[in-house]
Amino acid sequence: MSVPNTTCHMSISLDGFVAGPDQSPENPLGKRGRELHLWHLDDERANEANTTAAGWLMRPRGAYVMGRNMFGPIRGEWEGDWRGWWGPEPPYHAPVFVLTHYAREPIEMEGGTTFHFVTGGFEAAYAQAREAAGEDGVDIAGGASTVRQALIAGVVDELTLDIAPVLLGSGERIFDGVESFGLEPVEVLHSPLATHIRYRRTG
Repeated sequence: MSVPNTTCHMSISLDGFVAGPDQSPENPLGKRGRELHLWHLDDERANEANTTAAGWLMRPRGAYVMGRNMFGPIRGEWEGDWRGWWGPEPPYHAPVFVLTHYAREPIEMEGGTTFHFVTGGFEAAYAQAREAAGEDGVDIAGGASTVRQALIAGVVDELTLDIAPVLLGSGERIFDGVESFGLEPVEVLHSPLATHIRYRRTG
């Protein structure tokens, strides 16, 4: 089976949040947001389903699109030398196009990741990612606003949701304002920490 051209893989709570409120350097995923990701962070509770889903999450892609909140907690004009949450070698190993209202020179990291900062909106970032990725495809890496824009634009060919048995009560959603889905489930895996569902575009 061929790999879909544009993918997205998100952990989500039972009440529809993909991140908790009040993102900060101490809480990159917002308050309690880490609870959504225990299925791949808690090695002591790893099982076949979670390992398989982690392989989906980490499969190489040709380029990535992410929002500024996904890149870091800084708001407004860029200050200091913030280079992302991931240390000197981020896990992407490909060009990453970051949506922002504030221009910044690209940041080249170890391992093949270069962060490019795009001020022209989602469509501009996605077009640049498509061109950079070629046949290797694009991944919409998050956060919530960027995924929501991708779903509304109808560019996501495969969406994987890791549904954690957690109620966050507040935070960031991806489906607000999304009026049509157009994807159908093609694979489901179960574990105590998450139910992993892969959806593919039907048309």
